[in-house]
Amino acid sequence: MPASSEGKLRVYIPATVAMLRELVNDREIRAINDTAFAVTPALREAYASGDDEELAEVAMGEAARASLRLLADEREAAVGSSAGDPDDDAGYHSPVYRRAVIAADVTGATLRSDLDDAVVRLSAAITYNQIASAHVDLAEAEPAVAKAVDVIDAADLGDPDAEFVLGDAEDHQLAWYAAQELPFLLDLL
Repeated sequence: MPASSEGKLRVYIPATVAMLRELVNDREIRAINDTAFAVTPALREAYASGDDEELAEVAMGEAARASLRLLADEREAAVGSSAGDPDDDAGYHSPVYRRAVIAADVTGATLRSDLDDAVVRLSAAITYNQIASAHVDLAEAEPAVAKAVDVIDAADLGDPDAEFVLGDAEDHQLAWYAAQELPFLLDLL
């Protein structure tokens, strides 16, 4: 796996706005199932051409797609928690429909090519000082992201209509934020 001179690997961790809030509050975060994405030897092999920057975009795109699944899980959990009382509108809190990816420099990541070319397993939680940047959709992407959350599974199974809807969300570029900007970004959401 490509690593820097200090033996660190840049990984891209799928996240949601709720997870970013947890990161800011707790000063660390554990990736769901310790899964992240990176420029791995298998990813390099899968692309006949492409420099490190282009391959990093591919890995980040995979993390952004995984973020859609996390948003679906958040929505399902929110709906499930309010199901007990149909008159309790205050119990349901819809997720913020913005994909989020945390870029961090880590050691100890292992390849998970059994899952996909860019997948790695992290060995520990990510601390705030390991974060290189965060990447989050802008507000204008929210309608497309909300629709993509509805069809992510169908798109994975090859449904052309679902792939089209997913493509609309993926056409939105994630905005870049330095780690120290996260508290200010979250205050605005």
